[in-house]
Amino acid sequence: MVFDTDKRIENKLILSLGGNIGDVKAIFKATLRKIEEEIGEVILKSSLYQTAAWGNENQPDFLNQVIVVQTKYNASDSLKKCLKIEKYLGRERTEEKWIARPIDIDILFFNEEIIDLPDLKVPHPFILERNFILAPCSEIVPNFIHPIAQKTIETLYNESEDDKQIKKLEDN
Repeated sequence: MVFDTDKRIENKLILSLGGNIGDVKAIFKATLRKIEEEIGEVILKSSLYQTAAWGNENQPDFLNQVIVVQTKYNASDSLKKCLKIEKYLGRERTEEKWIARPIDIDILFFNEEIIDLPDLKVPHPFILERNFILAPCSEIVPNFIHPIAQKTIETLYNESEDDKQIKKLEDN
């Protein structure tokens, strides 16, 4: 498989990590190592946040984290690499949505681009509805402007109507 590099030297890729099966903290550490090996340098990472499951609530709480990665890859190739990392770390994808899993890696933003492909929507379409994404994003990139909403992440978090409780974990 051949991966294309973007014409820019570095792209800013903002990813969310989520998981609720197994030793999620250890899986996140392994995920960060694999991202550095496969995609690029992790330049920022949020604290870990614990949240109730979203969508399908009859499952264990999730841990969530947001990271910023500098990469030479384009968005589509970054997605392929994320899916490969998920599989390597034990994620089995099914047609069922919002189920328990050891790791989920979502592309939230790619530079300031808007991408609408069959297998990739950037910005991630559910960001505005999910405090478990907005809170960690607000921690590390509060002034990043959502390219569709045209508001900062911090403003979007403050305006969010998501009423699910999130807990910032001090012990990362």
